[in-house]
This record gives sequence, C-alpha cells and structure tokens, in this order.
Amino acid sequence: MKYAKPKSTLRLIVNSFLGISFALCLFACQGDEFKLKKALNSFDKGEYELVIQQLKPLAEKGYQLDQTSYFIAESYRLSNRISSALPYYQTALAKGNTDNTIRFNLAFAAKATGNYSLAQSALTDFLQNKPSKSFKLKAEIELENLPQVSELQKKNSPVGVQAVQGNTPMAEFSARKLGDELIITSSRKQSIYKNNGLPYLGLYKAALKSPVEIGTLNLFSPMIDKENANEGTPAFSKDGNTLVFARGNTGKNKDLSPDVDLYISRRNGNDWSLPERLAISDSIAWDGSPAFSSDGKTLYFSSNRRGGKGGLDIYRSPMDNSGRFGRPINLGSAINTPGDEIFPFVSDDGKLYFSSDGHPSLGGLDLFVASRNENDIIIEHLGVPMNSISDDFGISLVDSVSGYFSSNRAGGKGDDDLYYFKSPSRNPERWWTNEAPPVIAATENKIVQYFLQTEIIDPSGKPIDSVKVSIRRNGQSIDPGYSNKRGRLEILDLGESDQIDFVCEKEDYLTKRSAFSMEGREIPARLLKKELTDTTFVWQIVMDKAEVGKEITQLYQINPIYYNLDRSEIRNDASEELEKIVQFLRDNTNVSIELGSHTDSRGSVPYNQKLSQRRAESAVRYIVLRGIDQKRIKAKGYGESQLVNECADGVECSEEMHQQNRRTEFKITEIKAE
Repeated sequence: MKYAKPKSTLRLIVNSFLGISFALCLFACQGDEFKLKKALNSFDKGEYELVIQQLKPLAEKGYQLDQTSYFIAESYRLSNRISSALPYYQTALAKGNTDNTIRFNLAFAAKATGNYSLAQSALTDFLQNKPSKSFKLKAEIELENLPQVSELQKKNSPVGVQAVQGNTPMAEFSARKLGDELIITSSRKQSIYKNNGLPYLGLYKAALKSPVEIGTLNLFSPMIDKENANEGTPAFSKDGNTLVFARGNTGKNKDLSPDVDLYISRRNGNDWSLPERLAISDSIAWDGSPAFSSDGKTLYFSSNRRGGKGGLDIYRSPMDNSGRFGRPINLGSAINTPGDEIFPFVSDDGKLYFSSDGHPSLGGLDLFVASRNENDIIIEHLGVPMNSISDDFGISLVDSVSGYFSSNRAGGKGDDDLYYFKSPSRNPERWWTNEAPPVIAATENKIVQYFLQTEIIDPSGKPIDSVKVSIRRNGQSIDPGYSNKRGRLEILDLGESDQIDFVCEKEDYLTKRSAFSMEGREIPARLLKKELTDTTFVWQIVMDKAEVGKEITQLYQINPIYYNLDRSEIRNDASEELEKIVQFLRDNTNVSIELGSHTDSRGSVPYNQKLSQRRAESAVRYIVLRGIDQKRIKAKGYGESQLVNECADGVECSEEMHQQNRRTEFKITEIKAE
C-alpha cells in the first residue's frame, strides 16, 4: 500500500505527458495544413518563389509529399527554372500523385539536366496514359527529336564564346547594340516580382568598354520605366529612333498571362516619348520579344495568341509608310512548332535567328537559324558552344561574324547572363555550322489540305436539322448556313491559322456558341510522307433543349466558379466563367437563372449559410455590372448543405477536396415565351 501513491502519481505524469504530446502533435499537424493552404493560395496568385520557400520546409519533413513536392516542382517550372523541378516531380510520382502531366513536365525537366534516357522513358509512359491531344502532339514530336541529340552534341560552331564582363547575379539578357552602348534587359528594379523572387525587369544601358566588357548599367530612360511591371527585349529600328519593347507581368496574373503586350516609343530629342501600346497586341495573349527586319519595314515578335501552332509562335507584321502595323502573320509550321519559338532576330542578309524548344534541341531553348532556298525553308541548329543543355536565347548580331546571346548555363554569374561570340571563319555565310550540317527541317514542297466537317447533335448524339448557324472565319463573317437532316453543314476548307466561330440557333433549344481553332492541329512538315495530304476534321457541336431546372454545365463550356477559403470575392479564374454566363444570357434573352453558391464544411452552419449567400450575391453583382437585368438572376446560398464529396464535419480531407465544395453553380429557373 505504501507504493500505491507513487504508482498513481507516475501514471498521472505519464498520462499528462502523453496528452501534452498528442496536443503538440495535433497543433503541429494543423500548423502544417495551414502552411500548405497558405502556399496553395500563393500558387493561385502566381507567387512561385514564395510557394517554394513555404513548401520546402514541409517537404523536408515529409509532409504530404505527393502535394508539396508537386507544387514545388510546378513553381520551379512556371518561373523558368525547370531543371530544379526534376527531383520534386520524381518524388511527387513516387508518393502517389496521379496527375499524368507530371510525366510530361518531368521529361522536359530531365532533358534540361541532360538526362535524355529519363526524358524518353517519361514521355513514353505519358503517352501510354491517353493524354489530351495538345499534350500528345508535343510529346510525340519530342520523342522524335530526342534521338537527334547525339548528332547535335557533335555539331560544333566554329566560334569563340566569352561571358561578358559586367554580368551580375541578377538577370541580364537580350542585348542590343545602339551606338557605343548595349541596351540590356535586367532585373534590378526596386520592387520584387513574386513569380521568381527577383527584382522586376527593366531596360538599362551600359557603355561598351570593349566587345566583351561593359560599364555600369544605368536606366535607359525614365520615360520607359514602370516600377511594378516587367519591361524588356528592346527592338530598335535601323535609324535607332523607334523602339518597340514588351511590358507586362505586373504580378496581378500568372506568368504568360494576358498582361504582356508590345509598346512603342520614339526618340524625342535626348529622350524617348511616353510608350504607347501597339494595336497589334492581343489583349488575351502574351506578346513579346520583338525584332525589326533590317529595312525596318517588318516587325517580328513572339505570341501565344489563338490560331497558332501551339505554345509561343513567331509572327511578322508589316509596317506602312505612316508607321502603322498590319495584321500579324504566323510564320508557319516550318518554323513554328507545338513548343515555344521566341526571341527572333533578322540579320542584314535576311536570315531569321530564333530560339526554340520545339525543334530538336540539347536542353531547353536552343538557338537556330532559318534561311530560304528557293521553295524550301532550311532550319539549322547553331551547334556547340552556342548551345548548351540550358536555355540559350536572345541572339543579336553586331555584324556578319559577331554578336551577343543570352544563357543561364552553368558557370555564369547568376540567373541569365550575356555572352559575346565571334567567328574566326573567313566564310561569314556559314559561321554557325560545320561543313556537313544536319538539315533539321523543313520543306514547303509537300502540301496539306485541311477541311472541316461540322455536325450539330443533341446530348444523346442524335443529329439536329434546320439549325441556323452564323459563322465567322478569323473575325470575318461568312454566309450563314443551316444543318441538314444529318445535322451537317457544308464542308469548309481551312487555312493553317484559321479560327472558325459558330453561333447555333433553333427554337426550343439553347443558343450555342462554339469555336474551332487550327492551333496545334497542323501536321509538322517533317512528318509528311506524301506530296499531297488531305485531312478532314470532324467538329461536333452539342445543343441542348431549354428546360427549367437544367444545370448550365460543361456542355456550354461553363464550369462552376470557385472561391478561396472564407472569402466571397470573385477570383481571376472565376471571372472567365462569369463572362461566359454573361454571353449565355445575352444569347438566350428569354432565360432566367439561379446562381447557387456553396461552402465547405469548415465553420458553423449559420456562418456558412451567410458566407454562401455573400458568394452568390458577389457573382450576381459581377454579371449585373456587365449589363444583364438583375431580374433575370437569383442569388441563392446553400451553405454546406450540398457537399459534392464526403468532406463533412469530422472527416479529414485535403485542401483540394474542400475546394471542390467552395463553388457557385448555375441553373435555369424560367423560360419566357418569345
């Protein structure tokens, strides 16, 4: 009995210790979950460097590696540091992440590190998992490109390459010689661009002490300096009095988002005029890396606008005598691929230099030159040491045998660095290649004829006849048509860059818009087997009956909109869907709808009911501000009463599963007789 008290005290101490340990563990787990949510919120904002900093400690302690590793990898990729993403993609896959695009991106990350066998196996696995058509084409072409790497590694450029003295740990790239100065894009503004953690880019000038040494970088012009924006890739007319450059990525949207445009400025005495946005810029595309032709009458630039070949394509736009630019023209599938073609430069002899990751390359972006031989366009890889397994880009020639380019290759000072090259060759026509160059691409002798067969059907697949169809080709109206008994329209012939927009109308049916684009559908020239190839695309447009209670779903390419945790504000991705609702209501003027909003299960039932109502009303306000009569829209909050998964109170769920419940959906509530 005398030992009973000490024994009970010991048990009490042990139980207390276990309770404290459990509480600390629970607190730590909740803390890690909060950190992950915070990082995902940063990811949604495109703040990729912040995501990396937030998630690396979680990954190092092994927390939800299928997710933390994946978002670290994606953040590296989306901030142009894909080689650093490789081990994180590998971990995400090993820990059970089932997103097939990981294999696709892992392949290019492996290639950027020189691991070509891993790149090949990853692409092979990716293609076996039935990817979407756009990814599939790029993966297939890359699998064809990879076997050529060994030949490219043997291809020597007979040039001397030196790093420019004056490179810093910041980014320096896209140099253009103007008089006795280099005009350079560099990351050295005061504000930090949260995408990559570096200062915003701006235009700077430096005196040339010698071809390989520059002085101190100074601001190019106070007139061309917007603090919270990236500015760069200058292009000067031959007389040096006109400047075109790219401005955007203000941090409000993700990288390669629709806030990068081309701007023009003209010399005004000793300074430059206030920049104006060029009308040829596409407001919903990324437009950048401009370059003038040697005669100054054509502007070349890169863009991911609709109607391209996939990724970033190179376009040209003619300039008339008044200084106005004409409609941009895609350079075609001989040069543009489903990958990225960017940083064009046109030499005095008319050759087009550019960077690409879609043509056979050593790693990321490689340098190429395109020239014309009668009806053929010949594309050649510039070889080693001009190219490396890293990104090599932004070439500009000073004369026929020397110039500058940019690279983030190993051994540099920092992010991107400037390099000077010069050929000792007495044959300036071929300084970039050896005596027997491999011709990479591409002949124009082989012809592809494209056609479009349009079919209009109901959700069960049954043809709908007598549908009135208004048609626009590349923004220009063509004669409307009516579907026949098989639901078909007359076959259209297609050009390589065509965009066809349809508006389908029939009584008792909801008006349906549909768009067919040739983007990414062209057959690459090097894959053509015959002199003449006919290809017909079948484009099905699904129309649905107008019925009360019907959900407006993906059938009309309208998805539910989603919200951040405990917030009711309309996100950027949600505004895209709400614009579709606005168009739907304009097309169907006799229809009224309900916006039903929901929450996840976290929070009390009364609080969630009020939150969901605020979300619905926020979405309604957005639509009304675009001119839709408020009487046609009802805001209805459902709180947490209609979860789309099992994430109810007390059930442990991932943030992604909770996100599925924080939504607004759309359904028809009234159809008035017309």
